[in-house]
Amino acid sequence: MTSITTPANFTELGLIPPLLARLTELEYLQPTPIQAQAIPSILAGGDLIAGANTGSGKTAAFALPILQHLHTQKPLSSKSSKGNYVTGLILVPTRELAKQVADSIKSYAVHFNGEVKTTAVFGGVSANTQMLALRGGTDILVATPGRLLDLISSNAIKLDRVKTLVLDEADRMLSLGFTEELSALLALLPKKKQILLFSATFPEEVQALTQELLNDPVEIQLQSADASTLVQRVFTVNKGQKTALLASLIKQHQWRQALIFVNAKNSCNHLAEKLSKRGISAQVFHGDKGQAARTRVLDAFKAGEIEVLIATDIAARGLDIEKLPVVINFDLPRSPADYMHRIGRSGRAGEVGLALSLIDVDDYHHFKVIEKKNKIWLEREQVAGFEVAEVISGASSAADKPMAKPEGSAKKKHKNKVQINAHIWRRNS
Repeated sequence: MTSITTPANFTELGLIPPLLARLTELEYLQPTPIQAQAIPSILAGGDLIAGANTGSGKTAAFALPILQHLHTQKPLSSKSSKGNYVTGLILVPTRELAKQVADSIKSYAVHFNGEVKTTAVFGGVSANTQMLALRGGTDILVATPGRLLDLISSNAIKLDRVKTLVLDEADRMLSLGFTEELSALLALLPKKKQILLFSATFPEEVQALTQELLNDPVEIQLQSADASTLVQRVFTVNKGQKTALLASLIKQHQWRQALIFVNAKNSCNHLAEKLSKRGISAQVFHGDKGQAARTRVLDAFKAGEIEVLIATDIAARGLDIEKLPVVINFDLPRSPADYMHRIGRSGRAGEVGLALSLIDVDDYHHFKVIEKKNKIWLEREQVAGFEVAEVISGASSAADKPMAKPEGSAKKKHKNKVQINAHIWRRNS
């Protein structure tokens, strides 16, 4: 684990004047720990695995050095070169994150006077518009894997000049759901390239795969529950009373905004209807909504025009919602890692935040699994008027804390799955 003193300012990180001027305008006064450690490593040109809490400034940590490399080496990658090239490729798991990351990069590059071109491509919108945007190539491409493969098949972009590959939300990008797409993309990339992995969580199976993918990477792990400004609480509730408890909490606390997570698209609409009957207006955000509608809802929520947003896990990854006071798990996420990503929408950039999980008797065992995987232990609390049976009201005990994993057939099977995935990556990299 890398450990250094956080510099007092960005100048000490070796950033060039155009970037420093923009950071001053954005009131970025001091590098965050992940920025302080990642930026020099990326500027040095090596591979990197970087884990840090959500809201810790990971986008700037990889965007700033990539922009500096492009600006200083621009004569070598002039737009007079033939072909639809891309130099820096950033892969992300969701459409919304692709747009957000690209917008951030464009903002950081304001003082480059248009010398660095950044483009975002993702599904749900016209591919023709994106093909037009890619004419002549682009310096930085932020993309979801599926749409990028579509554009490559249409000869809209080539990856043979990529110098830097970033996997943002790397644990999700390296999961089985993206394996085939990423393998296909890796086969199109040059063998020699810098690879940067950023995420708030790196499960064991992902850690094994990264060692196969990267070349002698610098590893930075800064995840820490103690350093977080996010308060986590767990409220037990009688089965069938979650909606009533949720409505009571919203009315009692009068939060400026609340982001509520459920597990299914149908559940978003169903819960919104139930809250409406209790006098609470809520909007929904899920994959069945068209991209234009998703963008409108998310922009309105970020602007504070929507007070209550009910969403599936497409809102759990990387989205930056400024000063969001509370995140509520109405349904527990299926994956323990997704729990950390969900609650990380609040308590970002040093702001105080609150994460509430509402659990009934059917959720109790799964929440213990979430605690063990994430090395957290939270007291079970009750809300006046919604008291429940003693069987689920107690706090986690010492007996619930993680123990060493026994050797067994399940673990061997899991290891084999990792080796298969690693073989695919190794073959194409």
